[in-house]
Amino acid sequence: MRTPAFFFTSLPVSLLFFLFTFNAITAKNLIPETCKKFAQYDPNLSYNFCVNSLQAAPKSQRAGLHKLGIISIKLVRNNATDTRHYIKHLLKNKNLDPYVRACLGDCLELYSDAIPTIKHALMNYKSKKYEDANTEVSSVVDACTTCDDGFNGGNRLVSPLTKRNGDTFQLSIIALSFINMHNSPN
Repeated sequence: MRTPAFFFTSLPVSLLFFLFTFNAITAKNLIPETCKKFAQYDPNLSYNFCVNSLQAAPKSQRAGLHKLGIISIKLVRNNATDTRHYIKHLLKNKNLDPYVRACLGDCLELYSDAIPTIKHALMNYKSKKYEDANTEVSSVVDACTTCDDGFNGGNRLVSPLTKRNGDTFQLSIIALSFINMHNSPN
């Protein structure tokens, strides 16, 4: 019995199609599955925020775990930079309450310090210096928390940065989850 010649030429194409399809399914599910695990281990992390943030990032749909870690740190950096610009915008208001102005000034300093720190964290993550990256991203968590807490001091004011601080916090927790995943022994 003779096997048709097209069988052998179509087999590799079929196999490649299967592998690409399987890889696409795996990549498509990687973000939700990873966020689910992260949210199970950290009660401070919102599963929906994690999935939405990572899926919104360009190139995340084709990224593996290490690359998603890079993307998550870049999201923190972008968020911190945007928040810093927003604080500068708020400080232009001449009619700000002096206490609010002082709190915003403190937040500006905290976010100004956070930006180079998160850049170092990205370099350390790429260099697989996960402990250093962990320390740096943890300091960003402290910065956004300290910023928000400043408004809750003596006057019990509602911070105009609560949502932004919360987003920075969530993004930092996502980045820390990726860092710790690589840093922990299997």
